[in-house]
Amino acid sequence: MADDLKQVGLRLRAFRHSRGWTLDELAERAEMSASTLSRLESGKRQASLELLLPLVRQLGIRLDDLVAPEVADPRVRRPVIYRDGMTIAPLAPEGSPVSTYKITYPPAPTTPEPRVHDGFEWIYVLSGKLRLVLGDQELILVRGEAAEFDTRVPHSMSAAGAKPAQVISIFNDDGMRMHTHTAGE
Repeated sequence: MADDLKQVGLRLRAFRHSRGWTLDELAERAEMSASTLSRLESGKRQASLELLLPLVRQLGIRLDDLVAPEVADPRVRRPVIYRDGMTIAPLAPEGSPVSTYKITYPPAPTTPEPRVHDGFEWIYVLSGKLRLVLGDQELILVRGEAAEFDTRVPHSMSAAGAKPAQVISIFNDDGMRMHTHTAGE
């Protein structure tokens, strides 16, 4: 709690500096002593609504701007999906506007049947070779290569050769439903 209050003072000072105001200038505008403002900024004086309201009004900020936002755990903890021999590891939180996955395609003797669905996809090959069938084209992408395409064009992807292919795949919600769910899910 004491650290939170100290952060209020540090943020207050940062907002004052961003306006180019001295202690005396802000204190005068907020009708308080420069000494009181100095002690607030240094954390030596307890912050109260009575003291903070005139300051935030003069600075043109909200009280919330002085309070540290709670930092959420940034790690993505979603289960890996196993489907049709592929390993699909989510790299973005559930509900993210752009879905990102690390997909491992196993070696396959035949090319999967092309699919068509709404969406756009961007892929980047991390390792191995990826066979991308896109319309009438059959492309082999190697480590470090990327491709972007409209998923309304018939397409399929599989490992090319005897080793798995690992890719980063980014797509919108329509693309995500098609790639991570089986028919009927």
